[in-house]
Amino acid sequence: MKVWPPFAATIFALVVWQSIVTATGVQKFILPGPALVAEAWWTNRLVIAEHTLVTLQEILLGMAIGTTLGIATALQLATSKTARTLIQPILVFTQALPVFALAPILTLWLGFGLWSKIAMAVLIIYFPVTSAFFDGLMRTPPGYLDLAKTMQASPSRILWQIRVPAALPNLGAGVRLAAVYAPIGAVIGEWVGASRGLGALMIMSNGRAKTDLMFAAMLTLGVLSVLLYLAAAKLTRRLGDRET
Repeated sequence: MKVWPPFAATIFALVVWQSIVTATGVQKFILPGPALVAEAWWTNRLVIAEHTLVTLQEILLGMAIGTTLGIATALQLATSKTARTLIQPILVFTQALPVFALAPILTLWLGFGLWSKIAMAVLIIYFPVTSAFFDGLMRTPPGYLDLAKTMQASPSRILWQIRVPAALPNLGAGVRLAAVYAPIGAVIGEWVGASRGLGALMIMSNGRAKTDLMFAAMLTLGVLSVLLYLAAAKLTRRLGDRET
């Protein structure tokens, strides 16, 4: 039953896609049909796999670093009024900055290698993880806190034994968002300047009018994002079950 809805949605999307191509008679270099994209994917499967591994490396490292920094920042904000006064407004302000504007700056600072793409992924997931976990830490059920104070528990024990476990569902939501946003950050970095990765493959394919290959790379990125989301959801669900 769980497999049927995604399968049906995929079939529906492919039928609509092919119907548009057939009804409009659009040229294949503008909008190739699903069959052409599938053929391009199979023909270039080794190239796509090579670029996918590069992007996946950027995403996983970005998620690991961004999630760790987000957790640390949320804990600091939750335990320090000074940190909330000084850091929280800056975090909110940074979200007003367009992500595309930061990519060239990161490339200038970190070069065209792997780290500029990792930094881009970190930046795009850092705030969602921080915000979600911080919100959970600040919404601990008052009854738990009153009971802990009655038993004269120390602030550190209240934090690690009550507030953090109660905030894990929020952290899980932040990590799931990170799994969706991290590929976007990595690909944006590859668009600005890279010779490897799915984003770079899209740019090169577009420049050579290989639209079918560009669509194949784009769909591969979409499937990768869905798999990352499902993996993150399963991981956070297991962590939540352990705590309960």
